[in-house]
Amino acid sequence: MNKVVDWVAKSYFKKQFEKYKKTASNPTIFQLEILLSLLQKAANTSFGQQHNFAAIRNYTDFCSQIPIRDYEDFLPYIEQMLVGNQNILWPKVNHFSRSSGTSSGRSKYLPVSSESLATSHVQTGKHYLASYLNLYPDSRFFYGKGIVLTGNYYENHKEGDAEIADVSMLLYAHTDSWIGFFKSVPMHVAVLEDWEEKLARIAEAAIPQNITNISGVPSWMLLLLRKVLEITGKKSIAEVWPDLTLITHGGVDFLPYKLQFESIIQKKITYRNVYNSSEGFFAFQEDEEDVLTFDFSNQIFYELENSKSGVVLLPLESKIGERYTLIVTTNSGLWRYRMGDQIEVLNTTPFRFKLVGRITLCINVAGEELIQANTDMALAICCEQMGCAATEYTVAPFFFENEKIACHQWAIEFEHPPSDISQFETKLDEILCTLNSDYAAKRTKDLALSCLTVFKIRKGTFIKWLAQNNRLGVQAKVPRLRADDSVLNEIRSIIAS
Repeated sequence: MNKVVDWVAKSYFKKQFEKYKKTASNPTIFQLEILLSLLQKAANTSFGQQHNFAAIRNYTDFCSQIPIRDYEDFLPYIEQMLVGNQNILWPKVNHFSRSSGTSSGRSKYLPVSSESLATSHVQTGKHYLASYLNLYPDSRFFYGKGIVLTGNYYENHKEGDAEIADVSMLLYAHTDSWIGFFKSVPMHVAVLEDWEEKLARIAEAAIPQNITNISGVPSWMLLLLRKVLEITGKKSIAEVWPDLTLITHGGVDFLPYKLQFESIIQKKITYRNVYNSSEGFFAFQEDEEDVLTFDFSNQIFYELENSKSGVVLLPLESKIGERYTLIVTTNSGLWRYRMGDQIEVLNTTPFRFKLVGRITLCINVAGEELIQANTDMALAICCEQMGCAATEYTVAPFFFENEKIACHQWAIEFEHPPSDISQFETKLDEILCTLNSDYAAKRTKDLALSCLTVFKIRKGTFIKWLAQNNRLGVQAKVPRLRADDSVLNEIRSIIAS
């Protein structure tokens, strides 16, 4: 039976890969076709009439008639849609994704149309899996089932009857029916609101099954894997699920977590990075190198805004080595929407990039321009060199009393702490200097920045912080960098309580 299922599924995904590669061979043409199709479908919406979509004939018209917008600019339209009004930004929208993992800490309600679920989320998921199977044709992926760590449903406090949930839950509930055959977690468990109970029930449901793949945010997957070991009494996940072959991760940089996964699983498996958000499933890791590529066929139109000059380009017009803010136009009615995610272009033919963090997540008190990509990499290297492991962290500036000089304070939750925290601080500071020349310059002779400081916090503190801020869930993330010390102060309060 398994061999038959494997053959049928792989035949289906082989065709999916062929379709995906056809688009990837000439993305600009397909992208412009997608743009004109989106404009035509939304021409009679309130937004389409306000911006005269019917008169837009090309990309130049599109840019001149539709300005780039942030979430706050779309909020008046979204408020109308939440109470049940249709044909506002898109002809029909009955779902909204509540995004609580934003850098501002404030929940956003983003429209998700049925078309978006089918083509901008599920379809890209199929292309991702097809690319994986193309590299690993002998994978035992279909010999078992998968675990997807999903978010929650939320009550709609507006007058309308729109469905509101984390995007992962919307996808779990609305994927193709045949995909349900490969799910290990029943819906009545997936919808549980209490996260401690939910993780325990997921573990209990999955342990007897042959799990071949797991998807989610790294920190929550680690919690699940530890729960599995706790229940089973086994020493490794390989003992529980010998056919586990693929870990799909996203939301944060995986590097700080990889050693912990390897220690817990204790077998060689494949790790793959994806860029999936409430607005769409944008990109995934196509080959062995941990870099991302856009799915240019998923009914999303992509633009890039240069982080320094503000010039907006199509992806293939961008320059290698430069950083850009992602702008998307979607089939849920987000028109030239500034995502707030910053990417660095690594190649244009084929197009490859890496996420370097949120444009709002940066510390620049002395001109050091520290970004999340720097801190993620530095912490991972430092932990590897000093034989320790960190699970979560946050960084904020600290100003010494009556002095202009500042330093960066790190609050780190360790799975295995370093034996000498002072040596760890020195090593971490040195690594940051090698990764960020601006940071190194400001650290010279302590003229503008003093050496960073680290304080260890007990396990579970960040989970308590997420719960305290109503951000508990598999899509919620701890803010890595803050320009102020508000998060650090809240962490200190939790420790003191």
